[in-house]
Amino acid sequence: MNILDSVAALRAQITSWRQAGERIAFVPTMGNLHNGHFKLVDIARHHADRVICSIFVNPMQFGKNEDLDKYPRTLDADIAGLTAHQADALFTPTPEIMYPRGLDVQSYVEVPLLGDLHCGASRAGHFRGVSTVVSKLFNLVQPDVACFGQKDYQQLAIIRQMVTDLSFPIEIIGVPTERAADGLALSSRNGYLTAEQRQLAPALYQILQQTKAAIAADQHDYRALERQAKADLSAAGFQPDYFNISHQQTLTLAKTASEPKVILAAAALGNTRLIDNLEV
Repeated sequence: MNILDSVAALRAQITSWRQAGERIAFVPTMGNLHNGHFKLVDIARHHADRVICSIFVNPMQFGKNEDLDKYPRTLDADIAGLTAHQADALFTPTPEIMYPRGLDVQSYVEVPLLGDLHCGASRAGHFRGVSTVVSKLFNLVQPDVACFGQKDYQQLAIIRQMVTDLSFPIEIIGVPTERAADGLALSSRNGYLTAEQRQLAPALYQILQQTKAAIAADQHDYRALERQAKADLSAAGFQPDYFNISHQQTLTLAKTASEPKVILAAAALGNTRLIDNLEV
């Protein structure tokens, strides 16, 4: 696997593949890779001749009081895992490469409406940072296809909309959430949980499943179901942020039984914020 730490090296690699007529798949990450990330790489391999990943802890998507400085950085282990999963190249830019003039004067990309809901309401500027860095990476890598996990359901919806709005010639593939045996969605932030919190954490997925079952049983007072779920999360030791039964495409709150729905949830255990979702 080639390690590329400059834009010039990246472009030379992409040019070489393009000249050979090869199809390119891209998996952008922030590192501290787990089996969910490696699943993205494996899926990407089925859609292209070459798979390139990136590792970049993007400062633009972190708020002032969030965990940028302590976000886990495990480059050696990540390289070993990507090599084992047969990634062809890894791009490892620095903030100076991605934002050479600094964040304060960086141009940005913002997806309205979708980016204002759910996590966007709780984390001001977060999705602006996500859409900006992903658009920059798309311009640098110029892939044919890119893979993203469905655990970050809102992020995936925003990226799909951005690709449509800005006419990127890129196929976006959403990959189902990878879970631990007890149902907890795999996430780099799970490593922040204490042993006691890790035992409590699967309750988030269990409450999502209970709410889905209630909807399937023709309970259609969605706001009442949301209130019950938040109460159940609190009783289980969480500090709920949101628990919303929403339309799968618009992500606005669902109102009718006929809508395709997704349940989106975010809640904290101690200082660790967990997100999850379940399509209905």
